[in-house]
Amino acid sequence: MILSKLSILNYKNIAEATLDFSPKVNCLLGNNGMGKTNVLDAIFYLSFCQSSLARTDTTTVRYGEEFMLLQGEYVRSGKTEQISCALQRGKKKSVKRNGKEYRRQSEHIGLLPLVMVTPSDWNLIAGGSEERRRLIDRIISQGNHEYLEQLIGYNRALEQRNAMLKQGIADPLLLETVDTFLCQAAAAIHKARQQWIERFTPIFMRYYNTISDSNEQVRLDYRSVLNTQTMAEVLRQNLERDRVLGHTSMGVHRDDIELMLGDELMRRTGSQGQCKTYTIALRLAQFDFLKTECGQTPILLLDDIFDKLDANRVANIMRIVSEPAFGQIFVSDTNRQHLDETVEAVGSDYRIFTVDNGVCRQEGGMQ
Repeated sequence: MILSKLSILNYKNIAEATLDFSPKVNCLLGNNGMGKTNVLDAIFYLSFCQSSLARTDTTTVRYGEEFMLLQGEYVRSGKTEQISCALQRGKKKSVKRNGKEYRRQSEHIGLLPLVMVTPSDWNLIAGGSEERRRLIDRIISQGNHEYLEQLIGYNRALEQRNAMLKQGIADPLLLETVDTFLCQAAAAIHKARQQWIERFTPIFMRYYNTISDSNEQVRLDYRSVLNTQTMAEVLRQNLERDRVLGHTSMGVHRDDIELMLGDELMRRTGSQGQCKTYTIALRLAQFDFLKTECGQTPILLLDDIFDKLDANRVANIMRIVSEPAFGQIFVSDTNRQHLDETVEAVGSDYRIFTVDNGVCRQEGGMQ
């Protein structure tokens, strides 16, 4: 799968841009704050119907404008796909495939598999458990719509239960009904996460050791209260506590992955280079997993990956992504030499774009 053309209108600091991409390597060059990451984020948005960075959709609309529009032309399984995402301030977002609006935007997830490596991946190590749950959910959901539906249903029921707890339970029968649904959804979510971690961990370990040229012992430990109890037991045992707190204190919405280096948490013992290697290995493993699950080669976005890595690790990463298993790649950096080295390592069709204060121009390339 490739993105052949991207049109941007009023997205963040980009007023207007139309870019024709190489099917292999596309480099974005520019100083920090000029809009390189916004181009990558626009591509991300077309896959996930949301920004990778902005907390609310309205912050993606360019300052002083009333709407934004993203349009992508893809080649998928030999067929052209036209995807558009439009947002007007104060109105519902519109996502269309080949001119037809989705009934539910969740139906779009997984159509255009994508992996993004970004400096904010540091939060996977240093941040709270919600960052790591988001990683799990985004990976599994792209290849498993049943999981996504269970997750949406669980979160909806959780909101309902929390509202009842906060207001005081007036209808015990309704609480029992909500709890029954929560238990069913939680069991499905927990099972899918267990199966995912078993398949994903060996792939991740292989990438980490390839990038680092080491045999360091890394692993991912899945922590869930459902590892030892059923959701029904958890809800029953914590009901009085939940009444006092006004929310559901335990469940799969509190799950976590512990990122381990040896017997220590990576965030406590890892160097900057080890931590960056760890997050990149997670993303490359995500690429492999999605390629198998979705039956499509994901698009790979590499945003400022050279920082905090020694030359050997960078060379190993470039060697990996230049393999035939990887498809279309987008790389951003402030350093032209880094991008030239990327192009040389991949050694195939490429295009270079400059981004300056939201203005995007193609500066060179080779077919």
